[in-house]
Amino acid sequence: MHSPSASMAPIFILFLFLISASDAATGAIGVNYGRIGSDLPSATRVVRLLKSQRIDRVKVYDSDPAVLKALAGSGIKLTVNLPNELLSSAARRPSYAAAWVKNNIAAYHPATAIEAVAVGNEVFADPHNTTRFLLPAIYNVQKALAKYKLDDVIKVSSPFALSALQNSYPASAGSFRHDLVEPIIKPLLEFLKKTGSPLMINVYPFFAYESNADVIPLDYALFRPNAGVVDAGNGLKYFSLFDAQIDAAFAAMSALKYDDVPIVVTETGWPSKGDSNEIGASIPNAAAFNGNLVRRILGGGGTPLRPKAKLTVFLFALFNEDRKFGPTSERNFGIFYPDGRKVYDIPLTAEGLKGYVESAAPPLSDGARMKTGSGETWCVAKGEAGKDKLQEGLDFACGEGGAHCHPIQPGSTCFDPNTVEAHASYAFNSYYQKNGRATSACFFGGAGSIVTQQPKYGKCALPSGNEN
Repeated sequence: MHSPSASMAPIFILFLFLISASDAATGAIGVNYGRIGSDLPSATRVVRLLKSQRIDRVKVYDSDPAVLKALAGSGIKLTVNLPNELLSSAARRPSYAAAWVKNNIAAYHPATAIEAVAVGNEVFADPHNTTRFLLPAIYNVQKALAKYKLDDVIKVSSPFALSALQNSYPASAGSFRHDLVEPIIKPLLEFLKKTGSPLMINVYPFFAYESNADVIPLDYALFRPNAGVVDAGNGLKYFSLFDAQIDAAFAAMSALKYDDVPIVVTETGWPSKGDSNEIGASIPNAAAFNGNLVRRILGGGGTPLRPKAKLTVFLFALFNEDRKFGPTSERNFGIFYPDGRKVYDIPLTAEGLKGYVESAAPPLSDGARMKTGSGETWCVAKGEAGKDKLQEGLDFACGEGGAHCHPIQPGSTCFDPNTVEAHASYAFNSYYQKNGRATSACFFGGAGSIVTQQPKYGKCALPSGNEN
């Protein structure tokens, strides 16, 4: 029988469960550390904050010596930036790029664990017309890294805005801007392929939702249960706007015959405050987006188009930055206030996801839960997650999770079929229903999946919330 062992300590099981999920499937979560604020803490205090939150990846927008020194010995992996204003010098003068690498990379690595250099940032949207300098600057930085024998350990790329795509909807129709394909995109993708570097993209479902709130469901933008959207071009079903935007970029590369270049999401986030016309900007929505995103990435699995992709995602941003220009939202993307208090409480690690339930979700009547004709949803086990992961989830649900597991004991109504998938589905669903059908209550390290039709295993139909 595939039933939970009474001798296993549930807390220990859950810990191993989450860690194994993180190791096996999984992407990684980092954070952007911007510093356009008047009252931000010192770099040393920031590193203490990062370590206290167990954040092990950070991206910065320059190469400030104080930050590089503070991160030395921390074990935190770092992506540094060659800013747009330096692109022309790095492109025109290889000696400048070499000096920059010497002073800002080689002088600190490996004590400071620099893993990537972002050359420029959203150059195609830069009003200073820096696009023509991008490729020469990238090539010169790569040559300089090779001089110091760092080209194999430090990757070079450049973050794109999603506006680099000519088409992003539906995802299957993703394509790059025609004016960029031959002069920039193809040579860059060839460089990334040869060096094993990722395409860096900045993806903001918030902006798409804000501009199209009349047609994009909020639940779809926030990773909450929803009916999903079928892509007519490839037949794949999407349950989050984020996944659809990522797959638009994958499809754009595929159209150019570059199917083997990975993606790193160098920015994504949701503002906790906005102007009156910035629809959706609020603390509950920011907490929902970022919390559910962390659960989505650390839970494992790729996107519908690239199910085996392991995404590294950098949240934007670590702090609210009060000196940024633009609408109110620009100053309110932070997870933390400058004094270190959390703007909202979300998990940032696999261990932090233990027992995490999205506290900001609105009640059922406001659309927080997936709707069908009956308004019911269920949580089932993913068979493809593997027996070991399903058994670990089953042990947690029936142990510490407090699920109602008597019906799957020998001789009880739902013992048959006696398979780990059927028993795990019953236990997962009981835990999910018990916790108000919150999205995060169907996590189980990526082994759970929410469905809208009542599942049945043999003669055993999984109960709904009204029956559980």
